[in-house]
Amino acid sequence: MRLKSLLLGAAAAVALAPAAFAERGSDGEVKIIYWQAPSILNPFLSGGTKDVESASMIIEPLARYNEKGELVPWLVEEIPTVANGGVSEDLTTITWKITPGLMWSDGSAFTSADVAFTHAYCTDPEGGCAQVTKFEGVTSVDTPDDLTVVVTFGGPTPNPYGPFVGGESPILQKAQFENCVGAAASTCTEQNFNPIGTGPFVVTEFKPNDVITMEANPNYRDPAKPAFAAVTFKGGGDARAAGQAVMETGEFDYAWNLQLAPDVIAQMEAGGKGVPVAGFGPLLERIMINQTNADPNLPEGERSTAMHPHPFLQEPAVYKAMSMAIDRPLLVEIGYGQAGKVGCSWVPAPEAFASTFEGCEVQDLDGAKAMLDAAGIVDSDGDGVREHNGVPLSILYQTSTNAVRQDFQALIKEWWEQIGFEVELRNIDASVFFGGDPGSPDTFQKFYADVEMYANTFNGTDPQSYLGNGLCDKAPRPDSQWQGENISRFCMEEFDALHAELSKTADMAERQRIGRELSAMITDNGGMIPLVHRGRLSAHATTLGGVVLNVWDSELWNVADWYRVESN
Repeated sequence: MRLKSLLLGAAAAVALAPAAFAERGSDGEVKIIYWQAPSILNPFLSGGTKDVESASMIIEPLARYNEKGELVPWLVEEIPTVANGGVSEDLTTITWKITPGLMWSDGSAFTSADVAFTHAYCTDPEGGCAQVTKFEGVTSVDTPDDLTVVVTFGGPTPNPYGPFVGGESPILQKAQFENCVGAAASTCTEQNFNPIGTGPFVVTEFKPNDVITMEANPNYRDPAKPAFAAVTFKGGGDARAAGQAVMETGEFDYAWNLQLAPDVIAQMEAGGKGVPVAGFGPLLERIMINQTNADPNLPEGERSTAMHPHPFLQEPAVYKAMSMAIDRPLLVEIGYGQAGKVGCSWVPAPEAFASTFEGCEVQDLDGAKAMLDAAGIVDSDGDGVREHNGVPLSILYQTSTNAVRQDFQALIKEWWEQIGFEVELRNIDASVFFGGDPGSPDTFQKFYADVEMYANTFNGTDPQSYLGNGLCDKAPRPDSQWQGENISRFCMEEFDALHAELSKTADMAERQRIGRELSAMITDNGGMIPLVHRGRLSAHATTLGGVVLNVWDSELWNVADWYRVESN
Protein backbone atom coordinates (compact mmCIF):
# COMPACT_ATOMS: atom_id res chain seq x y z
CA MET A 1 0.00 0.00 0.00
CA ARG A 2 3.05 2.26 -0.15
CA LEU A 3 2.03 3.70 -3.51
CA LYS A 4 -1.42 4.60 -2.20
CA SER A 5 0.08 6.53 0.71
CA LEU A 6 2.38 8.41 -1.65
CA LEU A 7 -0.55 9.45 -3.80
CA LEU A 8 -2.53 10.92 -0.93
CA GLY A 9 -0.54 14.14 -1.15
CA ALA A 10 0.19 16.45 -4.07
CA ALA A 11 3.86 15.63 -3.83
CA ALA A 12 6.27 13.44 -1.95
CA ALA A 13 9.67 14.44 -0.63
CA VAL A 14 12.63 12.58 0.77
CA ALA A 15 12.24 12.19 4.53
CA LEU A 16 15.74 13.29 5.21
CA ALA A 17 17.00 16.45 6.84
CA PRO A 18 18.73 18.67 4.24
CA ALA A 19 22.46 18.67 4.63
CA ALA A 20 24.38 21.90 4.62
CA PHE A 21 26.31 22.06 1.37
CA ALA A 22 30.00 22.30 2.08
CA GLU A 23 30.71 23.78 -1.32
CA ARG A 24 29.52 23.71 -4.90
CA GLY A 25 30.19 20.37 -6.57
CA SER A 26 31.25 18.57 -3.40
CA ASP A 27 28.92 15.59 -3.97
CA GLY A 28 30.37 14.43 -7.27
CA GLU A 29 28.03 13.15 -9.98
CA VAL A 30 24.27 12.62 -10.15
CA LYS A 31 22.75 10.34 -12.78
CA ILE A 32 19.28 10.95 -14.19
CA ILE A 33 17.42 8.70 -16.62
CA TYR A 34 14.47 9.74 -18.78
CA TRP A 35 13.44 6.81 -20.94
CA GLN A 36 12.01 9.34 -23.41
CA ALA A 37 15.28 10.84 -24.56
CA PRO A 38 15.58 14.62 -25.01
CA SER A 39 15.91 15.72 -28.63
CA ILE A 40 16.56 19.42 -28.07
CA LEU A 41 17.28 21.76 -25.15
CA ASN A 42 15.10 24.61 -26.35
CA PRO A 43 11.53 24.11 -25.04
CA PHE A 44 10.23 26.76 -27.42
CA LEU A 45 10.89 24.32 -30.27
CA SER A 46 9.39 21.24 -28.64
CA GLY A 47 6.18 20.44 -26.84
CA GLY A 48 7.69 17.28 -25.34
CA THR A 49 7.90 17.12 -21.55
CA LYS A 50 11.27 15.37 -21.80
CA ASP A 51 12.71 18.39 -23.61
CA VAL A 52 11.09 20.97 -21.34
CA GLU A 53 12.32 19.24 -18.19
CA SER A 54 15.89 18.55 -19.28
CA ALA A 55 16.19 22.19 -20.42
CA SER A 56 14.87 23.37 -17.03
CA MET A 57 18.19 22.42 -15.44
CA ILE A 58 19.88 25.00 -17.67
CA ILE A 59 17.47 27.80 -18.60
CA GLU A 60 14.95 29.25 -16.18
CA PRO A 61 11.79 31.41 -15.99
CA LEU A 62 11.26 34.55 -13.95
CA ALA A 63 8.91 32.64 -11.64
CA ARG A 64 7.66 29.11 -11.27
CA TYR A 65 5.33 26.92 -9.24
CA ASN A 66 6.38 24.99 -6.15
CA GLU A 67 5.22 21.52 -5.13
CA LYS A 68 2.02 23.01 -3.65
CA GLY A 69 1.14 24.81 -6.87
CA GLU A 70 2.07 28.18 -5.38
CA LEU A 71 3.72 30.80 -7.59
CA VAL A 72 7.21 31.58 -6.28
CA PRO A 73 9.86 34.09 -7.45
CA TRP A 74 12.85 32.58 -9.25
CA LEU A 75 14.86 35.25 -11.08
CA VAL A 76 12.89 38.13 -9.58
CA GLU A 77 12.55 39.67 -6.14
CA GLU A 78 8.84 39.03 -5.65
CA ILE A 79 5.68 37.97 -7.47
CA PRO A 80 3.93 41.07 -8.84
CA THR A 81 0.37 41.59 -7.59
CA VAL A 82 -2.15 44.40 -7.52
CA ALA A 83 -1.53 44.71 -3.76
CA ASN A 84 2.21 45.33 -4.12
CA GLY A 85 1.82 47.53 -7.21
CA GLY A 86 3.36 45.03 -9.61
CA VAL A 87 0.07 44.53 -11.46
CA SER A 88 -1.79 47.63 -12.57
CA GLU A 89 -5.21 48.39 -11.13
CA ASP A 90 -6.79 48.02 -14.57
CA LEU A 91 -5.07 44.59 -14.94
CA THR A 92 -3.43 45.50 -18.25
CA THR A 93 0.22 45.45 -17.16
CA ILE A 94 2.51 43.37 -14.97
CA THR A 95 5.93 44.65 -13.91
CA TRP A 96 8.70 42.21 -12.99
CA LYS A 97 11.72 43.34 -10.97
CA ILE A 98 14.75 41.18 -11.77
CA THR A 99 17.00 40.20 -8.87
CA PRO A 100 20.18 42.30 -9.07
CA GLY A 101 23.47 40.60 -9.83
CA LEU A 102 22.21 37.60 -11.80
CA MET A 103 24.58 36.25 -14.41
CA TRP A 104 24.36 33.92 -17.35
CA SER A 105 26.61 30.87 -17.21
CA ASP A 106 29.08 32.64 -19.54
CA GLY A 107 29.56 35.37 -16.93
CA SER A 108 27.56 38.10 -18.69
CA ALA A 109 24.76 40.02 -16.96
CA PHE A 110 21.18 38.77 -17.08
CA THR A 111 19.01 41.78 -18.00
CA SER A 112 15.53 42.78 -19.02
CA ALA A 113 16.70 42.82 -22.66
CA ASP A 114 16.94 39.02 -22.53
CA VAL A 115 13.36 38.78 -21.29
CA ALA A 116 12.01 41.10 -24.00
CA PHE A 117 13.97 39.18 -26.62
CA THR A 118 12.42 35.90 -25.49
CA HIS A 119 8.97 37.33 -26.17
CA ALA A 120 10.02 38.49 -29.63
CA TYR A 121 11.60 35.11 -30.34
CA CYS A 122 8.54 33.05 -29.42
CA THR A 123 5.96 35.30 -31.06
CA ASP A 124 7.67 35.57 -34.44
CA PRO A 125 5.07 34.04 -36.80
CA GLU A 126 7.69 32.11 -38.77
CA GLY A 127 9.45 30.65 -35.74
CA GLY A 128 7.04 27.84 -34.93
CA CYS A 129 7.19 28.43 -31.17
CA ALA A 130 5.69 25.49 -29.28
CA GLN A 131 4.81 27.67 -26.28
CA VAL A 132 3.21 30.64 -28.00
CA THR A 133 -0.02 30.37 -25.97
CA LYS A 134 1.99 31.63 -22.98
CA PHE A 135 2.07 35.03 -24.71
CA GLU A 136 -1.60 35.16 -25.71
CA GLY A 137 -2.91 38.72 -25.39
CA VAL A 138 0.51 40.35 -24.93
CA THR A 139 0.87 43.57 -26.95
CA SER A 140 4.34 44.62 -25.79
CA VAL A 141 7.23 43.81 -23.47
CA ASP A 142 9.09 46.95 -22.43
CA THR A 143 12.36 47.42 -20.55
CA PRO A 144 12.53 50.78 -18.69
CA ASP A 145 15.88 49.71 -17.23
CA ASP A 146 18.11 46.64 -17.04
CA LEU A 147 16.22 45.16 -14.11
CA THR A 148 12.61 46.03 -15.02
CA VAL A 149 10.26 44.23 -17.41
CA VAL A 150 6.79 45.60 -18.16
CA VAL A 151 4.41 43.24 -19.95
CA THR A 152 1.36 44.95 -21.45
CA PHE A 153 -1.80 43.11 -22.47
CA GLY A 154 -4.44 44.14 -24.97
CA GLY A 155 -7.09 44.31 -22.26
CA PRO A 156 -7.67 43.53 -18.57
CA THR A 157 -5.90 40.24 -17.81
CA PRO A 158 -6.71 38.87 -14.35
CA ASN A 159 -4.18 36.05 -14.79
CA PRO A 160 -1.05 37.77 -16.14
CA TYR A 161 1.27 34.90 -15.14
CA GLY A 162 1.57 33.19 -18.51
CA PRO A 163 4.64 34.86 -20.02
CA PHE A 164 8.01 33.91 -18.45
CA VAL A 165 6.45 31.68 -15.79
CA GLY A 166 7.02 27.94 -15.35
CA GLY A 167 9.35 25.50 -17.04
CA GLU A 168 7.60 25.89 -20.39
CA SER A 169 8.39 29.62 -20.63
CA PRO A 170 12.06 30.19 -19.66
CA ILE A 171 14.34 33.05 -20.69
CA LEU A 172 16.75 32.74 -23.62
CA GLN A 173 19.94 34.76 -23.77
CA LYS A 174 19.58 37.45 -26.43
CA ALA A 175 23.28 37.44 -27.32
CA GLN A 176 23.18 33.72 -28.05
CA PHE A 177 19.86 33.51 -29.92
CA GLU A 178 19.48 36.89 -31.66
CA ASN A 179 20.35 35.37 -35.05
CA CYS A 180 17.92 32.51 -34.51
CA VAL A 181 14.61 34.35 -34.81
CA GLY A 182 11.82 33.33 -37.16
CA ALA A 183 12.49 30.73 -39.83
CA ALA A 184 16.11 30.47 -38.64
CA ALA A 185 15.05 29.13 -35.22
CA SER A 186 15.20 25.43 -36.08
CA THR A 187 18.51 25.80 -37.94
CA CYS A 188 20.48 27.03 -34.91
CA THR A 189 21.76 23.65 -33.79
CA GLU A 190 24.53 24.92 -31.53
CA GLN A 191 22.20 27.26 -29.66
CA ASN A 192 19.37 24.72 -29.38
CA PHE A 193 21.68 21.98 -28.13
CA ASN A 194 23.89 24.10 -25.86
CA PRO A 195 21.86 26.99 -24.45
CA ILE A 196 23.55 29.45 -22.13
CA GLY A 197 21.46 29.66 -18.98
CA THR A 198 21.04 30.88 -15.42
CA GLY A 199 20.27 27.43 -14.04
CA PRO A 200 22.47 25.28 -11.82
CA PHE A 201 24.04 23.31 -14.67
CA VAL A 202 25.77 23.92 -17.99
CA VAL A 203 25.85 21.55 -20.96
CA THR A 204 29.24 20.04 -21.76
CA GLU A 205 27.96 17.65 -24.46
CA PHE A 206 24.54 16.93 -25.93
CA LYS A 207 23.87 13.83 -28.01
CA PRO A 208 20.27 14.09 -29.23
CA ASN A 209 18.06 11.13 -28.31
CA ASP A 210 20.89 9.69 -26.23
CA VAL A 211 22.78 11.43 -23.44
CA ILE A 212 23.48 14.89 -22.01
CA THR A 213 26.49 15.60 -19.84
CA MET A 214 26.50 18.72 -17.69
CA GLU A 215 28.66 20.40 -15.10
CA ALA A 216 27.89 22.83 -12.30
CA ASN A 217 27.32 26.40 -13.48
CA PRO A 218 30.31 28.39 -12.11
CA ASN A 219 28.19 31.56 -12.12
CA TYR A 220 25.11 30.15 -10.41
CA ARG A 221 23.57 32.67 -8.02
CA ASP A 222 24.00 30.53 -4.88
CA PRO A 223 27.73 29.94 -4.33
CA ALA A 224 27.08 26.74 -2.34
CA LYS A 225 24.91 25.13 -5.02
CA PRO A 226 24.53 22.84 -6.83
CA ALA A 227 25.97 20.13 -4.60
CA PHE A 228 26.72 17.99 -7.64
CA ALA A 229 29.69 18.82 -9.85
CA ALA A 230 28.42 16.81 -12.82
CA VAL A 231 25.26 15.35 -14.31
CA THR A 232 24.81 12.41 -16.64
CA PHE A 233 21.34 12.66 -18.15
CA LYS A 234 20.64 9.44 -20.00
CA GLY A 235 17.76 9.13 -22.44
CA GLY A 236 16.15 6.20 -24.19
CA GLY A 237 15.23 2.63 -23.38
CA ASP A 238 11.93 1.99 -21.67
CA ALA A 239 10.18 2.70 -18.39
CA ARG A 240 10.89 -0.73 -16.94
CA ALA A 241 14.64 -0.45 -17.52
CA ALA A 242 14.66 3.07 -16.08
CA GLY A 243 12.86 1.98 -12.91
CA GLN A 244 15.18 -1.00 -12.48
CA ALA A 245 18.25 1.21 -12.92
CA VAL A 246 17.23 3.23 -9.85
CA MET A 247 15.32 0.88 -7.56
CA GLU A 248 17.02 -2.46 -8.26
CA THR A 249 20.57 -1.94 -9.51
CA GLY A 250 21.28 1.55 -8.18
CA GLU A 251 22.96 2.52 -11.45
CA PHE A 252 21.03 5.81 -11.63
CA ASP A 253 19.78 8.29 -9.05
CA TYR A 254 16.51 9.49 -10.57
CA ALA A 255 14.07 7.91 -13.04
CA TRP A 256 11.22 9.91 -14.53
CA ASN A 257 7.71 8.92 -15.59
CA LEU A 258 7.58 5.25 -14.62
CA GLN A 259 4.56 4.41 -16.71
CA LEU A 260 4.33 0.85 -15.41
CA ALA A 261 1.76 -1.42 -13.82
CA PRO A 262 1.58 -1.08 -10.00
CA ASP A 263 2.76 -4.64 -9.32
CA VAL A 264 5.88 -3.96 -11.39
CA ILE A 265 6.66 -0.84 -9.33
CA ALA A 266 6.24 -2.84 -6.11
CA GLN A 267 8.64 -5.52 -7.32
CA MET A 268 11.22 -2.89 -8.20
CA GLU A 269 10.94 -1.12 -4.86
CA ALA A 270 11.67 -4.43 -3.16
CA GLY A 271 15.16 -4.14 -4.65
CA GLY A 272 15.94 -1.65 -1.90
CA LYS A 273 18.05 0.79 -3.91
CA GLY A 274 15.36 3.40 -4.50
CA VAL A 275 11.83 4.55 -3.70
CA PRO A 276 8.92 5.77 -5.85
CA VAL A 277 7.51 9.27 -5.47
CA ALA A 278 4.07 10.14 -6.80
CA GLY A 279 1.35 12.76 -6.87
CA PHE A 280 -1.75 13.77 -8.83
CA GLY A 281 -1.67 16.95 -10.90
CA PRO A 282 -3.36 17.73 -14.23
CA LEU A 283 -1.72 14.90 -16.23
CA LEU A 284 -4.25 13.28 -18.57
CA GLU A 285 -3.82 10.28 -20.86
CA ARG A 286 -6.05 10.93 -23.84
CA ILE A 287 -6.76 10.06 -27.46
CA MET A 288 -6.52 13.04 -29.78
CA ILE A 289 -8.89 12.91 -32.75
CA ASN A 290 -7.55 14.36 -35.99
CA GLN A 291 -10.09 16.83 -37.38
CA THR A 292 -8.13 16.87 -40.64
CA ASN A 293 -7.25 14.25 -43.24
CA ALA A 294 -3.89 12.52 -42.80
CA ASP A 295 -4.22 10.47 -46.01
CA PRO A 296 -0.68 9.82 -47.33
CA ASN A 297 -2.00 10.25 -50.88
CA LEU A 298 -2.49 13.97 -50.22
CA PRO A 299 0.37 16.30 -51.22
CA GLU A 300 3.00 16.94 -48.52
CA GLY A 301 2.12 20.21 -46.83
CA GLU A 302 -1.62 19.52 -47.16
CA ARG A 303 -1.89 16.39 -45.03
CA SER A 304 -3.22 17.03 -41.53
CA THR A 305 -4.11 20.64 -42.33
CA ALA A 306 -7.41 22.51 -42.45
CA MET A 307 -7.29 22.30 -46.27
CA HIS A 308 -8.69 18.77 -46.00
CA PRO A 309 -11.26 17.97 -43.26
CA HIS A 310 -11.35 14.42 -41.99
CA PRO A 311 -13.89 12.33 -43.92
CA PHE A 312 -15.67 10.92 -40.84
CA LEU A 313 -14.04 11.90 -37.52
CA GLN A 314 -15.94 15.18 -37.37
CA GLU A 315 -19.22 13.23 -37.32
CA PRO A 316 -20.60 13.32 -33.73
CA ALA A 317 -22.00 9.78 -33.88
CA VAL A 318 -18.56 8.46 -34.80
CA TYR A 319 -16.44 10.08 -32.09
CA LYS A 320 -19.09 9.65 -29.42
CA ALA A 321 -19.42 5.95 -30.23
CA MET A 322 -15.64 5.60 -30.06
CA SER A 323 -15.69 7.05 -26.55
CA MET A 324 -18.66 4.97 -25.41
CA ALA A 325 -16.88 1.76 -26.45
CA ILE A 326 -13.99 2.30 -24.02
CA ASP A 327 -13.85 0.65 -20.60
CA ARG A 328 -11.92 3.29 -18.68
CA PRO A 329 -12.01 1.56 -15.27
CA LEU A 330 -10.34 -1.47 -16.87
CA LEU A 331 -7.65 0.74 -18.42
CA VAL A 332 -6.94 2.23 -15.00
CA GLU A 333 -6.80 -1.20 -13.40
CA ILE A 334 -4.37 -2.78 -15.86
CA GLY A 335 -2.27 0.31 -16.52
CA TYR A 336 -1.94 2.32 -13.34
CA GLY A 337 -3.82 0.90 -10.36
CA GLN A 338 -3.76 3.46 -7.54
CA ALA A 339 -1.61 5.75 -9.70
CA GLY A 340 -4.57 6.37 -12.00
CA LYS A 341 -8.19 7.47 -11.96
CA VAL A 342 -10.87 7.41 -14.63
CA GLY A 343 -10.31 10.52 -16.75
CA CYS A 344 -13.39 12.36 -17.94
CA SER A 345 -12.14 15.93 -18.29
CA TRP A 346 -9.45 17.53 -20.44
CA VAL A 347 -8.41 19.45 -17.30
CA PRO A 348 -8.71 16.89 -14.48
CA ALA A 349 -7.08 19.10 -11.83
CA PRO A 350 -7.48 21.39 -10.02
CA GLU A 351 -10.84 19.75 -9.43
CA ALA A 352 -12.74 23.04 -9.63
CA PHE A 353 -11.79 23.29 -13.32
CA ALA A 354 -12.74 19.70 -14.16
CA SER A 355 -15.74 19.31 -16.45
CA THR A 356 -18.29 16.50 -16.28
CA PHE A 357 -18.63 13.91 -19.03
CA GLU A 358 -21.86 11.94 -18.67
CA GLY A 359 -21.42 8.20 -19.04
CA CYS A 360 -17.64 8.40 -19.11
CA GLU A 361 -17.10 5.72 -16.47
CA VAL A 362 -19.35 3.10 -18.08
CA GLN A 363 -18.54 1.15 -21.24
CA ASP A 364 -21.57 0.85 -23.55
CA LEU A 365 -20.81 -1.20 -26.67
CA ASP A 366 -24.49 -1.75 -27.49
CA GLY A 367 -25.21 1.96 -27.12
CA ALA A 368 -22.29 2.80 -29.39
CA LYS A 369 -23.59 0.44 -32.08
CA ALA A 370 -27.08 1.86 -31.77
CA MET A 371 -25.78 5.43 -32.13
CA LEU A 372 -23.94 4.55 -35.33
CA ASP A 373 -26.97 2.68 -36.68
CA ALA A 374 -29.23 5.65 -35.98
CA ALA A 375 -26.84 7.92 -37.89
CA GLY A 376 -26.98 5.63 -40.92
CA ILE A 377 -23.35 4.59 -40.45
CA VAL A 378 -23.65 0.89 -41.25
CA ASP A 379 -21.72 -1.94 -42.84
CA SER A 380 -23.27 -1.93 -46.29
CA ASP A 381 -21.00 -4.47 -47.98
CA GLY A 382 -20.72 -7.09 -45.25
CA ASP A 383 -16.97 -6.78 -44.67
CA GLY A 384 -17.41 -5.97 -40.97
CA VAL A 385 -16.50 -2.30 -41.37
CA ARG A 386 -19.10 0.46 -41.28
CA GLU A 387 -19.04 3.32 -43.80
CA HIS A 388 -19.81 7.02 -43.52
CA ASN A 389 -20.84 8.55 -46.84
CA GLY A 390 -19.15 5.64 -48.57
CA VAL A 391 -15.88 5.97 -46.63
CA PRO A 392 -15.00 2.95 -44.42
CA LEU A 393 -14.40 3.68 -40.74
CA SER A 394 -10.77 2.65 -41.08
CA ILE A 395 -8.34 4.41 -38.74
CA LEU A 396 -4.62 4.51 -38.02
CA TYR A 397 -4.11 4.68 -34.25
CA GLN A 398 -0.63 5.75 -33.18
CA THR A 399 1.17 6.36 -29.91
CA SER A 400 4.65 6.20 -28.39
CA THR A 401 6.36 2.89 -27.68
CA ASN A 402 5.52 1.92 -24.11
CA ALA A 403 4.23 -1.31 -22.57
CA VAL A 404 1.19 0.29 -20.94
CA ARG A 405 0.28 2.20 -24.09
CA GLN A 406 0.57 -0.90 -26.25
CA ASP A 407 -1.75 -2.72 -23.81
CA PHE A 408 -4.20 0.16 -24.13
CA GLN A 409 -3.95 0.11 -27.92
CA ALA A 410 -4.71 -3.61 -28.09
CA LEU A 411 -7.80 -3.29 -25.89
CA ILE A 412 -9.18 -0.18 -27.57
CA LYS A 413 -8.60 -1.69 -31.03
CA GLU A 414 -10.66 -4.72 -29.97
CA TRP A 415 -13.48 -2.55 -28.61
CA TRP A 416 -13.60 -0.32 -31.67
CA GLU A 417 -13.60 -3.31 -34.00
CA GLN A 418 -16.55 -4.73 -32.08
CA ILE A 419 -18.61 -1.67 -33.02
CA GLY A 420 -17.61 -1.72 -36.69
CA PHE A 421 -14.26 0.03 -37.11
CA GLU A 422 -11.13 -1.21 -38.82
CA VAL A 423 -8.08 -0.28 -36.74
CA GLU A 424 -4.38 -0.32 -37.61
CA LEU A 425 -1.95 0.20 -34.76
CA ARG A 426 1.39 1.97 -34.91
CA ASN A 427 3.85 2.82 -32.14
CA ILE A 428 6.77 5.19 -32.51
CA ASP A 429 9.89 5.62 -30.39
CA ALA A 430 9.03 8.21 -27.74
CA SER A 431 12.12 10.30 -28.44
CA VAL A 432 10.96 10.73 -32.04
CA PHE A 433 7.23 10.98 -31.34
CA PHE A 434 7.69 13.82 -28.83
CA GLY A 435 10.80 15.26 -30.49
CA GLY A 436 9.27 18.09 -32.52
CA ASP A 437 11.58 17.65 -35.53
CA PRO A 438 9.76 19.47 -38.37
CA GLY A 439 11.38 17.12 -40.89
CA SER A 440 10.09 13.94 -39.25
CA PRO A 441 6.77 12.40 -40.34
CA ASP A 442 6.40 10.70 -36.96
CA THR A 443 5.93 13.55 -34.46
CA PHE A 444 2.75 13.92 -32.47
CA GLN A 445 2.50 17.52 -33.71
CA LYS A 446 2.55 16.51 -37.37
CA PHE A 447 -0.14 13.91 -36.58
CA TYR A 448 0.04 11.75 -39.71
CA ALA A 449 -2.62 9.41 -38.31
CA ASP A 450 -6.34 9.46 -37.56
CA VAL A 451 -6.03 9.24 -33.78
CA GLU A 452 -3.08 9.32 -31.41
CA MET A 453 -2.67 8.68 -27.70
CA TYR A 454 -0.39 10.38 -25.20
CA ALA A 455 -0.50 12.33 -21.94
CA ASN A 456 -0.14 16.05 -21.41
CA THR A 457 -0.22 18.49 -18.53
CA PHE A 458 0.47 22.17 -17.76
CA ASN A 459 2.42 24.32 -15.34
CA GLY A 460 0.61 25.93 -12.44
CA THR A 461 -2.94 25.66 -11.16
CA ASP A 462 -4.71 27.98 -13.61
CA PRO A 463 -5.34 26.32 -17.00
CA GLN A 464 -5.98 29.48 -19.04
CA SER A 465 -2.91 29.10 -21.26
CA TYR A 466 -3.42 25.33 -21.50
CA LEU A 467 -7.02 25.76 -22.59
CA GLY A 468 -5.67 28.08 -25.26
CA ASN A 469 -4.34 24.93 -26.94
CA GLY A 470 -7.80 24.58 -28.43
CA LEU A 471 -7.72 27.93 -30.26
CA CYS A 472 -8.11 27.76 -34.02
CA ASP A 473 -4.85 29.57 -34.80
CA LYS A 474 -2.73 27.25 -32.62
CA ALA A 475 -2.93 24.26 -34.98
CA PRO A 476 0.47 23.02 -36.24
CA ARG A 477 1.04 23.90 -39.89
CA PRO A 478 3.90 23.70 -42.38
CA ASP A 479 4.44 27.46 -42.10
CA SER A 480 4.82 27.14 -38.30
CA GLN A 481 7.48 24.43 -38.65
CA TRP A 482 4.71 22.00 -37.60
CA GLN A 483 4.76 23.47 -34.09
CA GLY A 484 1.59 24.43 -32.27
CA GLU A 485 -0.42 23.19 -29.32
CA ASN A 486 -3.77 22.51 -31.03
CA ILE A 487 -2.82 18.96 -31.95
CA SER A 488 -6.29 17.79 -33.05
CA ARG A 489 -6.75 20.86 -35.33
CA PHE A 490 -10.02 21.49 -33.44
CA CYS A 491 -11.65 24.80 -34.40
CA MET A 492 -14.82 26.43 -33.05
CA GLU A 493 -15.54 30.15 -33.12
CA GLU A 494 -17.52 29.72 -29.91
CA PHE A 495 -14.49 28.20 -28.18
CA ASP A 496 -12.23 31.05 -29.26
CA ALA A 497 -14.76 33.63 -28.04
CA LEU A 498 -15.23 31.91 -24.68
CA HIS A 499 -11.48 31.65 -24.16
CA ALA A 500 -11.19 35.39 -24.80
CA GLU A 501 -13.85 35.87 -22.11
CA LEU A 502 -11.83 33.72 -19.70
CA SER A 503 -8.76 35.88 -20.24
CA LYS A 504 -10.75 38.93 -19.07
CA THR A 505 -12.57 37.32 -16.15
CA ALA A 506 -11.31 38.03 -12.61
CA ASP A 507 -13.86 36.28 -10.41
CA MET A 508 -12.43 32.86 -9.55
CA ALA A 509 -15.76 31.04 -9.46
CA GLU A 510 -16.58 32.41 -12.89
CA ARG A 511 -13.12 31.49 -14.21
CA GLN A 512 -13.70 27.95 -13.02
CA ARG A 513 -17.10 27.80 -14.69
CA ILE A 514 -15.70 29.03 -18.00
CA GLY A 515 -12.76 26.64 -17.70
CA ARG A 516 -15.12 23.70 -17.23
CA GLU A 517 -17.17 24.80 -20.21
CA LEU A 518 -14.10 25.10 -22.44
CA SER A 519 -12.90 21.68 -21.37
CA ALA A 520 -16.31 20.17 -22.14
CA MET A 521 -16.39 21.84 -25.56
CA ILE A 522 -13.30 19.92 -26.61
CA THR A 523 -14.57 16.53 -25.49
CA ASP A 524 -18.19 17.08 -26.56
CA ASN A 525 -17.19 18.21 -30.05
CA GLY A 526 -14.64 15.57 -30.96
CA GLY A 527 -11.31 17.17 -30.14
CA MET A 528 -10.22 14.39 -27.84
CA ILE A 529 -11.30 11.35 -25.84
CA PRO A 530 -10.11 11.52 -22.21
CA LEU A 531 -8.96 8.18 -20.79
CA VAL A 532 -7.00 8.23 -17.53
CA HIS A 533 -6.17 10.93 -14.98
CA ARG A 534 -2.62 9.84 -14.27
CA GLY A 535 -0.54 10.34 -11.19
CA ARG A 536 3.03 11.39 -11.90
CA LEU A 537 5.24 8.56 -10.75
CA SER A 538 9.03 8.68 -10.63
CA ALA A 539 11.73 7.16 -8.44
CA HIS A 540 14.92 8.29 -6.74
CA ALA A 541 17.83 6.52 -5.10
CA THR A 542 17.81 6.17 -1.33
CA THR A 543 21.11 8.07 -1.38
CA LEU A 544 19.66 11.10 -3.17
CA GLY A 545 18.43 13.85 -0.87
CA GLY A 546 16.43 16.99 -1.54
CA VAL A 547 14.01 15.53 -4.09
CA VAL A 548 10.57 17.16 -3.93
CA LEU A 549 8.20 15.87 -6.60
CA ASN A 550 6.39 18.74 -8.29
CA VAL A 551 3.28 17.97 -10.35
CA TRP A 552 2.72 21.67 -11.17
CA ASP A 553 6.04 22.45 -12.90
CA SER A 554 9.15 20.64 -14.08
CA GLU A 555 10.00 17.60 -11.96
CA LEU A 556 13.57 18.89 -11.96
CA TRP A 557 12.51 22.29 -10.64
CA ASN A 558 14.70 22.12 -7.51
CA VAL A 559 17.63 20.10 -8.85
CA ALA A 560 19.95 22.76 -7.42
CA ASP A 561 18.88 21.54 -3.96
CA TRP A 562 19.63 17.85 -4.52
CA TYR A 563 22.50 16.33 -2.58
CA ARG A 564 24.07 12.99 -1.72
CA VAL A 565 23.32 11.25 1.56
CA GLU A 566 24.85 8.13 3.06
CA SER A 567 22.88 4.94 2.54
CA ASN A 568 21.47 3.23 5.60
